[in-house]
Amino acid sequence: MPGDALAGAAAAGVRPNRRTLLAVGCSLCLYEAGMTLNDWADRDEDALDRPHRPLPSGRITPRAALTASVALTAAGLGLAARAGRPALVVATALAATVWSYDLHLKHTPAGPAAMAAARGLDLVLGATATGPLPSALPLPSAALSSAALLAVHTWGVTAVSRHETRGGASRAPSLALAATLAVAAVAARPRPSLRRPPSPAPGRPVASRLGATAGRLLTAAVAAGYARTPAAPYLHAALHPSPPLVQRSVGAGIRALIPLQATLATRAGAPGTGLALLALAPLARALARKVSPT
Repeated sequence: MPGDALAGAAAAGVRPNRRTLLAVGCSLCLYEAGMTLNDWADRDEDALDRPHRPLPSGRITPRAALTASVALTAAGLGLAARAGRPALVVATALAATVWSYDLHLKHTPAGPAAMAAARGLDLVLGATATGPLPSALPLPSAALSSAALLAVHTWGVTAVSRHETRGGASRAPSLALAATLAVAAVAARPRPSLRRPPSPAPGRPVASRLGATAGRLLTAAVAAGYARTPAAPYLHAALHPSPPLVQRSVGAGIRALIPLQATLATRAGAPGTGLALLALAPLARALARKVSPT
């Protein structure tokens, strides 16, 4: 989740600051609120398909889970309020989307779109919170573009996840694979404002051109790494849509969020942020072996 806020700050053209940390805290709270609420809403279904989970196994009571969801949502909105009114507006929309998805929309055809909107709003939250006060609106087009790319990727992962317990559907992983390749192709291209950098100072044209070229190559390389992460699992799930392969592809799609966030940050002209995010990928893989990302 921190990568959303950092990618949003980069897309807004602002260095991370204290308000970025508040956006990160808000994102973490709302994400965990959504995860807990999801288990609360699915407790009857999980009793049949995933009896080992905390609620159906009896380790956590439904009342405790719902209370935690409410408390985490309130905490997230409180952190957003400290980042400024624009951030609170975006966080409120994000919280409403999360609760709507968990309580109703995930069981409708609008489910993947709702989850995609939530992830896009999370990046917008980072851009809005980091931006200048008292108002960070309207957002620059680069922030909206990055949010849209993140949303498309999330839509693909969510569409596949709807079949992870029963399998048998090759269309969803095929579409997710196509969406991944399309997002990687667009994200690998530099932003329009970065394609023709301003004329360098006298005596430094070569260094400037080399820097711009290095930035483009780094963005393309990170985008390729993003596409590579879920591509093979999606392909395997499309060819053989068994529950284990579909679940594996969902996990790969979730892990691919980190290189995608890194790509978006690098594309926005913040290679340091992008490389720092990439450094989290090995940790994510290690944690995924201990706790399922789904």
